[in-house]
Amino acid sequence: MTADPAMLAAARSRFPDIDVRAGDATSLPLGDGQAHGYRADKLYHVLPDPDAALAEARRVLAPGGRIVLVGQDWDAMVIDSDQPELTRRIVCARADTLPYPRIARAYRKLLLDAGFRHVEVEAHGAVFTDAAMLPIGIGHATAAQKTGAISDEEAEGWINEQAERAQHNRLLLALPMFLAAATR
Repeated sequence: MTADPAMLAAARSRFPDIDVRAGDATSLPLGDGQAHGYRADKLYHVLPDPDAALAEARRVLAPGGRIVLVGQDWDAMVIDSDQPELTRRIVCARADTLPYPRIARAYRKLLLDAGFRHVEVEAHGAVFTDAAMLPIGIGHATAAQKTGAISDEEAEGWINEQAERAQHNRLLLALPMFLAAATR
């Protein structure tokens, strides 16, 4: 996974007083114990080797340094629908397109196994009812369709239902978010 130059430029523009560097999660451009804080926000579910990334985070953190991991549990997304079984298949199929869709629920174990101390975990629910979230649902159905988990007809019917809900202010998506913090 390569760093997006546009994202790096946006970070530098938004936070001109911080040092923004391109790097790989398993080979950070920092020396041993050089960082006092580490944050990975909605990242670990797409990494090829989360354990290696966590080991690298531990390497660059100074003793007493804090690590914060934030992520969603892709398998536990809730989408209101008149077709709950089809919706469940869509959510699970979309989750399974990711390398580690359920890693956020394992943050505590991962941090403890990597030798971090004072591990704390919080769960928060993000609820979305705005029609602007319709593309998320469409993306889920399209991904499920591409994997063969649902048929073209099922995808079309489900997307039409969600579009109708969005048009009449009846859309609801909920996503559990996990925040884990620990000390090196």
